[in-house]
Amino acid sequence: MENLGIVFALLGAALAALLAGCGSAIGVGMGGQAAAGVITEDPSKFGKVLILQLLPGTQGIYGLLIAFITLSQIGVLGGSAVISTAKGLLYLAACLPMAIVGYTSAIRQAKASVASIAVVAKRPEQFGKSMIFPAMVETYAILALLISILSIMGINGLAV
Repeated sequence: MENLGIVFALLGAALAALLAGCGSAIGVGMGGQAAAGVITEDPSKFGKVLILQLLPGTQGIYGLLIAFITLSQIGVLGGSAVISTAKGLLYLAACLPMAIVGYTSAIRQAKASVASIAVVAKRPEQFGKSMIFPAMVETYAILALLISILSIMGINGLAV
């Protein structure tokens, strides 16, 4: 069981990319469905609804970033990939904020984006205001990204 640490760390990286990516895929899909309905009525609103559709996609990018940082820190991307079980569990724990919040916030952001797309459908001049609603949800994805990055970067200095 000498490689158990690397298994836990890889699990954390995979969960961050997988869950945040799944949340974003669901979210962008929801936004796309709403946006498609709007442009069937008025194709000139394409640019505005596209931006609102894409907002839930950022969590997938954040999850991928956490996975890359983790893989780099544990030595999988150039280095020696041998870490203790305790450190592996720490990496797993450090990846969980982005994994869980990324998944959840992408879907919640999609719901706000769908509502904002409905606003743009009826009142296109309110695009700027309507974009604030899904952007507020983004705040929590960014906070999860920050805590995961800080946690991952702090692990190497620990003597475990």
